[in-house]
Amino acid sequence: MTVQINITPKGRMSLPADIRKRLGLMDGGAIYLDETDDGVVLRTAAQAVARAQALAKQYTGGQSDSGVDGFLARRREDSGE
Repeated sequence: MTVQINITPKGRMSLPADIRKRLGLMDGGAIYLDETDDGVVLRTAAQAVARAQALAKQYTGGQSDSGVDGFLARRREDSGE
């Protein structure tokens, strides 16, 4: 879906009410803007978190111990501690 959103001379823009409702932004909220080679992508906080989690899973192979604690535990094992 393509929607035209006008920007005021002061740089403000408004998302249409139906889109805000669908995205769960009726009482306000944050939108994250990513500038890409193709243009601009707007994401809600939940969408940004889900994207980050998907990227982390992609780069860690879905290993459950790929966080800091898992890394430190592997380092201790490798060093014989």
